[in-house]
Amino acid sequence: MSFDGLFTHAMVTELHENLLNGRITKIHQPYQNELILTIRSNGKNWPLLLSADPTYPRVQVTQIPYVNPAVPTNFAMMMRKYLQGAILTGIKQVANDRVVHFTITTRNELGDAEQLTLIIEIMARHSNVILVDNQTGKILDVIKHVGADQNRYRLLLPGATYIEPPKQDKVNPFIANQDFLELVKQYPNQEVLAQQLQQHYQGLGRDSSLQLAADLHQTGDVSAHYQAFLAQFDQPKATLLTLANRKTMFAAGPYPFFGSKTRQFDSLSALLDFYYQDAAQRERVQQQAGNLVRVVRNDLKKNRNKFKKLQQTLVNTKQADELRLKGEILTTYLHEVKRGMTEISLPDYYHDNVPLKIALSNQLSPSRNAQKYFSRYQKQKNAVIYVGEQLTLTQAEIDYLDNVQTQIELATPADITEIREELTQQGYLKARKTKKKARRRQPIQPQKFVASDGTEISVGKNNRQNDQLTLKTARKSDYWLHTQKIPGSHVIIHSNTPSEQTLTEAANLAAYFSKARDSATVPVDYVQVNRIRKPNGAKPGLVIYEGQKTLYVSPDADLVEALAVKK
Repeated sequence: MSFDGLFTHAMVTELHENLLNGRITKIHQPYQNELILTIRSNGKNWPLLLSADPTYPRVQVTQIPYVNPAVPTNFAMMMRKYLQGAILTGIKQVANDRVVHFTITTRNELGDAEQLTLIIEIMARHSNVILVDNQTGKILDVIKHVGADQNRYRLLLPGATYIEPPKQDKVNPFIANQDFLELVKQYPNQEVLAQQLQQHYQGLGRDSSLQLAADLHQTGDVSAHYQAFLAQFDQPKATLLTLANRKTMFAAGPYPFFGSKTRQFDSLSALLDFYYQDAAQRERVQQQAGNLVRVVRNDLKKNRNKFKKLQQTLVNTKQADELRLKGEILTTYLHEVKRGMTEISLPDYYHDNVPLKIALSNQLSPSRNAQKYFSRYQKQKNAVIYVGEQLTLTQAEIDYLDNVQTQIELATPADITEIREELTQQGYLKARKTKKKARRRQPIQPQKFVASDGTEISVGKNNRQNDQLTLKTARKSDYWLHTQKIPGSHVIIHSNTPSEQTLTEAANLAAYFSKARDSATVPVDYVQVNRIRKPNGAKPGLVIYEGQKTLYVSPDADLVEALAVKK
């Protein structure tokens, strides 16, 4: 289901149970539109995510790891100033809208208690996170600044008075009413009833209105069906459903109208982590990558066009021998060539004296015409050597950029920083000018996995990690794996005698962390590390090897998840 008012109601119920009266211990803004408050409650730390992402806005507790920027944002610093150490004393949904108020009790500089409200408005691209002073009604800060030129109804800027979003003229379904009875009588068609329910009641997404319409059309007491439908959001059951088109959707209850239950989760937050993990990570990577994706894509396109032109040039230079032949025949029969001729047919003594038509310049003497053919021959002969070298260099450039593009596509937000640094060092990006001296950042380690028999496996997630893992960390007797002629990660099995099962599992990891992730069958080469070397001057991540064997595997996301070392 969509994150509509009903799902918001269920989520507030869950958050109220776990977070109320907890203390805010940490505050981070790892991504542009997302704030994470770590709340200590009931003896546990709960990372509360407030996301104003335009594509995946939501509020939930999240266990997905994140990496903080080296320098906190101004918004994060303001949140720390007002909320660090404060107590969460209230969680309330505004009517049945997708707006949640977190009431927070803190102390000001004088030690006096004061109340603030942290508000998340879940409204697609208009989503926002706002901190308001309850006493003055003024906005202290907001994650997305919205000026008068963007919204005439209300300003969302520090110092402005907070005005609630425009109210819809709809009925809160949780307030006692009998309107649904009349709607059921007026609209016997289920599809039309769903549309009318969505227009009449506040906070019903398209999927919720369809499920409610299906429930109200069941035999029996209509009022009982209506109350039972709403009751499930007070005791939500986090459910993943599989639809008829094999896509999945999340719901706070069974929602049988849409399909069969695929999986049950302990909480709505765990369900959203599972559902959004890949999609939200992609969105975060795109945000953090910024111009990175564009630069790599443009350079890749430029080099591919260059390669095609070089190939055409090489085809053109293959007529060099014909030029030499014409020059030699002209020289042999020079006495037959007259100045002013534009062409002549002479016997080709290399091919049984078959007449060969030779173009001439009427501006040149016979000897100069012959010399021109020899000059063009020499020029094209030299070009063949140059073009061959350029083709090799351009192909290496394409392979490198294709590999980097794959790494960006498979990256987590934490990996983007290292990829950016690598491209800067390689000259593809200009170094960012900063006044402050950047803190030395600890390199991110390759991802760890454990095979079924307990053997450790490491996977490099970018070229820097690949070089470090293969050329420095791995022992010479360890086994190295990589997809055959396909961009992907270096995989190391930390054993000199891996079992067949371990080799297959490691090959699955190599296939999964490659450009062929969605392919049915992927060839994966494996060889001991002592058969690998890095050519002088080679790009990061590039190695050559010999004596390899090949396995064919089908990438399996469930197996990858099972083998991953839980942090």
